Amino acid sequence: MTELCDLTALELRDAIAHKRLSPVEVLEACLDRIEAVNPAVNAMVTLDVEGARKAAVEAEAAVMRGDALGPLHGLPLAVKDTQDVGGMRTTYGSPLFAEHVPAADAGSVARLRAAGAIIVGKTNTPEWAAGANTRNPVYGATGNPFDPLKSCAGSSGGAAVALACGMTPLATGSDTGGSLRNPAGFCGIVGMRPSYGLVASERRLHGWSSLSTDGPMARNVSDTALMLSVMASDDSRDPLAYTLPGEPVRARPGRWTVPEINLKELRLAFTEDFGFAPTEQQIRRVFRSRVAALAPHFATAEEAGPDCTGADDAFAVLRASMFLSMFEKIHAEKPHMLGPNVTANVKEGLSYSLSDYARAAATQTRIYRSYQSFFATHDVLISPTITLSPRPWSEPHPAEIDGVPTRSYFHWLALAYAVTLAGHPAISLPLGVDEAGMPFGLQIVGPRGGDALVLGVAKALETVCASDAALCRPVPDLAGLKAARPLRETPGFMTWE
Repeated sequence: MTELCDLTALELRDAIAHKRLSPVEVLEACLDRIEAVNPAVNAMVTLDVEGARKAAVEAEAAVMRGDALGPLHGLPLAVKDTQDVGGMRTTYGSPLFAEHVPAADAGSVARLRAAGAIIVGKTNTPEWAAGANTRNPVYGATGNPFDPLKSCAGSSGGAAVALACGMTPLATGSDTGGSLRNPAGFCGIVGMRPSYGLVASERRLHGWSSLSTDGPMARNVSDTALMLSVMASDDSRDPLAYTLPGEPVRARPGRWTVPEINLKELRLAFTEDFGFAPTEQQIRRVFRSRVAALAPHFATAEEAGPDCTGADDAFAVLRASMFLSMFEKIHAEKPHMLGPNVTANVKEGLSYSLSDYARAAATQTRIYRSYQSFFATHDVLISPTITLSPRPWSEPHPAEIDGVPTRSYFHWLALAYAVTLAGHPAISLPLGVDEAGMPFGLQIVGPRGGDALVLGVAKALETVCASDAALCRPVPDLAGLKAARPLRETPGFMTWE
């Protein structure tokens, strides 16, 4: 029997608007699921039960009064612990901010709240979102909902796990090297990296950098689009929003709905590795089987990809420059308060020269232009979301893939940062499980500014696969999670990433 917390956001929103469900009922169902399942996975790390209940009562009263309702009215929302929520403990996974309570919401969070979302609490993340294994010394590790001793990836790992377990219908994420796509792939949910500048952010220290963006996470494509329609915005504090007087270029209201897409009109390209990503052989095999199933639905399909030569080096340098801006002073004064991933990035940044940065910026530009040439003859590109099947979270990061050493703690995220560098929109769609029985994510990449197209293709593929037990979204064993021992009892639970 489907419980309220397992309904889609659109189903809940429609039932609330038509007075078939109360926001109070929906919230209580989510809180019950959190209480029952969260100890096994440690996805939700801070809860504001009192505040959420008060907001739900107010939302119910608004419905009964006949007030105009926002697009997310009454929907419970989980917020990543790197994103500020006013009056709610927000730690960034860092002991430096273990008791930090910001005064105001981050911009994207404020937009979601203004649209009627009810913020339930915060989801776990690695320290300062550095890395794709969700562990930190403030809240400990987060386990994969399909095997709590395995990694849920990251850095939006807690968000993906909360969604997969039905704790909330919507959750916020952020993405630099795949930080919302990778956990979506590992946990069997949907995560979208929008075009840079579409979701405005006032917090990036490198305001003109296209590497980092906030984005929506949900259990299906339509809910993801609903959330993106609220997050997309104009904000003069974000240089990449490209504000012109009276013209919000990147965020035209009402644009980010899911269009009807006829796949038979589209030219599909597929790549296992973008020519450089260290992709596990079993992931390659699973991906090839997915291509065989999906390719007949398109007009044409061919193995091809943009030229990403130099992507590893460019991403490493550009990423390190961001961390150097944020943490050089802390590293010099309080190095013991930074974990190994942040420390590695700062040291790496200090080792580079301006010549290195110039080379990386030029390489990124060349890769961007190769994407433009590529999409002149292709409409959509697919790849695996992530290079390997989930491994134990006790392993800080994959040191090797198929026996070949990785170059860094983030090298295994190469399938994601191949797209990050170009700034194109991408979404991770769950498509069954891999050979180890863990969720398999398909990354769908669109042309420049093609956010609506990406959503439309993902929705069409989701529909095609919905009735196929081997390709539809996998669901974790909730009964098993309810009966499992608390994850915090596992050795190594509270160690650094």
